[in-house]
Amino acid sequence: MNSDPTTLGVVELAAAIRTRRISSREVVQAHLDRVDTIGSEVNAITQVRREQALAEAARADDATVDEDDLGPLHGVPFGLKENVDLAGWPTTDGVSAFADAVAEQDAPSVAHLRAAGAIVLGRTNLPDFALRWHTDSELHGPTRNPFDPTITPGGSSGGDAVAVATGMVPFSVGNDMGGSLRWPAQCNGVAAFKPSFGRVADARSLQPTEQPLSGQLMAVQGPLARQVDDLRVLLDVMSRPSARDPWHVPAVAAITPKAPIHVSLTIRPSGTPCAPEIERSLRWAGSVLAEAGYIVEEVEPPDPTALAQLWVRILMAALVPVWDEQLEPHCSSDTQTFIRDAMACFPLDSPEAQYASWMERQSLAREWSLFMERYPLVLIPVSTQPPFSIGADLQPGASETLVDTFRFLLPANVIGLPALSVPVRPVDGRPQSVQLIGRYLHDSMCLNAGSVLEQARRRIDPVEVEPAS
Repeated sequence: MNSDPTTLGVVELAAAIRTRRISSREVVQAHLDRVDTIGSEVNAITQVRREQALAEAARADDATVDEDDLGPLHGVPFGLKENVDLAGWPTTDGVSAFADAVAEQDAPSVAHLRAAGAIVLGRTNLPDFALRWHTDSELHGPTRNPFDPTITPGGSSGGDAVAVATGMVPFSVGNDMGGSLRWPAQCNGVAAFKPSFGRVADARSLQPTEQPLSGQLMAVQGPLARQVDDLRVLLDVMSRPSARDPWHVPAVAAITPKAPIHVSLTIRPSGTPCAPEIERSLRWAGSVLAEAGYIVEEVEPPDPTALAQLWVRILMAALVPVWDEQLEPHCSSDTQTFIRDAMACFPLDSPEAQYASWMERQSLAREWSLFMERYPLVLIPVSTQPPFSIGADLQPGASETLVDTFRFLLPANVIGLPALSVPVRPVDGRPQSVQLIGRYLHDSMCLNAGSVLEQARRRIDPVEVEPAS
């Protein structure tokens, strides 16, 4: 096997550990060494569980004498975003005010991963309260893009994406309420999956325990890895049931339509051209799927722009009432600038308009449901433009520009659909990705198509980062 465990995927590592070709302790130590070597250069992993992870790895190695009792992720390390609960460790949300907010128990998905044998190596960075599409936290500072430190690593799961891209962990767990898994995956050339709403159980042990309505309806936890097939295994584990989430959907898989599967391909959304490199990537992905037997047609799904605008209205209805007293005092000046611009660009709706938003959401969800009877897969941009330069999201009016740029990230959150950000062939050394959106609970269909795209391009190895001298 490869002599460097940090280059291997989740399934490969689990198989090697299970068959004792390598020990879990060797795997964990190799990833810790990687963190020690380049961690300070990218600032993706913020809290390292060094002693705990090595001790758990030693216990995992002791258990390998009986392969039949081993979980599918036995001995494999992973990263965990700092707004996801890990028992005995603070859920900081990226702000100093919560630096000592120690969780009482694991989030359900984390408990499932650990029960399957996975080992938390460390916590990953995020923007303050996960409120930006760029990762720079008041508590830990900025995460840097390993391909180019002058452009964003994405957010809010930017620490997760960079940690996976650089080989500090083989996979990580973040969350997605507005593209927060898929956008940083695009920025860093890794794969990320936003499950169908309700597929992965979610709950927090800290007070206040409940999310606002926007989070309850649109936020989901999901995995990032360098290989799509690893996401499939991770989703299977993470989606195990938990009574702590009253809205969990105990669905193993939905019925897959008979082949050939029709795919809606959007090249020029709402008549607006994408950046040339993104258009080329979409056309390449469409041709690969067509060669694999999918029927790919250039047709746009129902009004993605309306869904993006609806996402903003729903989010602002939850954010604005609590911003001044509960959030702003704990945020960095940059986050304050970003949110103030967002509130200027998207003023809070009247109560009557907010009420109308919920009816509009139902109508748009029905339109997509009917459209996806014929096109159960939608091949669409993650973003219509490449990653922005550091600080671009802080300029006046930037929020309106970003919502337009991300108009295809947001529909899956508003109406709860599964969505995969999958890397395709790089352009000029920069990572490129496309997005696959599927019908509700047809998560496996996204992953199946993503695997087809993955097989048509070279394997993704960790990005090399030069350590400081």
